Amino acid sequence: MTERLTPEQAAALLHPTDVLGIPLGPGHPGGFLHALGARTDWDDLVITGALLTDFYEVFGRPGVRFLSGFYGPLERLMRDQGGAIEFVPADFRRFGPALERINPRVVATAAAPPDADGWCSLSLHAGATIKEIQRAGDDPGRLLVVETSPRFPVTLGLGEHRHRIHVDQIDVLVESDREPFVIGDPEPSDDERAIAAYVDDYVIDGATIQTGIGGVPSTVASLLADSDKGDFGIHSEMFTTGLMKLHVAGKVTNNKGVYDGVSITTFAGGTRELYDWLDGNTEVRFLPVELVNSPELISKNRRMISINGALAVDLAGQAVADTLAGAQFSGIGGHEDFVAASGLELEDRSLICLRSSTIIDGVRVSRIAGQFPAGTIVTTPRHQLDVVITEFGVAELRGRTVRERARALAAIAHPDFRDRLLAEAEVWPPA
Repeated sequence: MTERLTPEQAAALLHPTDVLGIPLGPGHPGGFLHALGARTDWDDLVITGALLTDFYEVFGRPGVRFLSGFYGPLERLMRDQGGAIEFVPADFRRFGPALERINPRVVATAAAPPDADGWCSLSLHAGATIKEIQRAGDDPGRLLVVETSPRFPVTLGLGEHRHRIHVDQIDVLVESDREPFVIGDPEPSDDERAIAAYVDDYVIDGATIQTGIGGVPSTVASLLADSDKGDFGIHSEMFTTGLMKLHVAGKVTNNKGVYDGVSITTFAGGTRELYDWLDGNTEVRFLPVELVNSPELISKNRRMISINGALAVDLAGQAVADTLAGAQFSGIGGHEDFVAASGLELEDRSLICLRSSTIIDGVRVSRIAGQFPAGTIVTTPRHQLDVVITEFGVAELRGRTVRERARALAAIAHPDFRDRLLAEAEVWPPA
């Protein structure tokens, strides 16, 4: 029978030695997590999740460990301050099996309030936790905590994937009025505008689009919304404010060959305007990540165009997207799934976007390297890269020899480094 408890009462149900599973950031039950921070009696509380979106005191408590599959600014801060945090290398599709292996006794998630029939929409996050939420709800030896708030939009699944949980399956229902995490829509930089203009050339009428977060995808969406292009489909791990703009502009028809008529995603993050627009919206459907990020399914979409970022690329075409100088910066997420899938058909394209350089301690550093230093952790191997774009141009890599690829990448480097890299490209591969 479902108990309706305060966050503090729910937090008291965890043992001093316990295992808690939570979703990716947009699905975090914020009030419950804050209540856990008020306890100081932890012996060995293991929390597994990803992408923290708030300062939760529980993660600074002695006896608490956090196993994260994706770092954001707060995870990096925890690490830099000596916090008990460890990275679990896995792409987003593999979060589900990893969580099943850990088998947390307690699973907690955010949701929209129950409807008249007792169903709680899982709102902004489907991801990799749905199966474990169901298992915890069905197992009397486990505890399912669901925190609801009317601020969270009611979103929909599709077919057998209902994207909801019934109150009868919930052990503890926590009612709150917490706002979901809001991601702003800042003005793009000049470099981001330049990159977006190159990207725009690849997004043709009838394309199916996947974008991530950031200035480049947001600017691309704005350009497309104002253009005379259209008939787009959306199949994207993350649904953003920019993708909403394409819908509002009437550019999305979703005649894409798979899941026709609806935009497909597994989680959403953006502005309050996005969340209000998603509420009850039948045009966007949330599916588990093992479907959304399946390369086989992605490749079935018509004219698939994926738009992703990287932190660095070398002349071999290897991409580093989740570490900086060997330290964890973000996570693997769905990066490789969409990069790989978009190369399975000739008309599909995978675009990796990055600024050509960055400033470190007042010194300009190239983000296109001749050779990565020994020990560099590569996110995506060279054979999967298709197109690399900087503010200085486009490098087409598909079907080119190793030397041709090196020349193309060197040509879009920052002018301060371009001549040196072009010289290296002429003797590529290095002896």
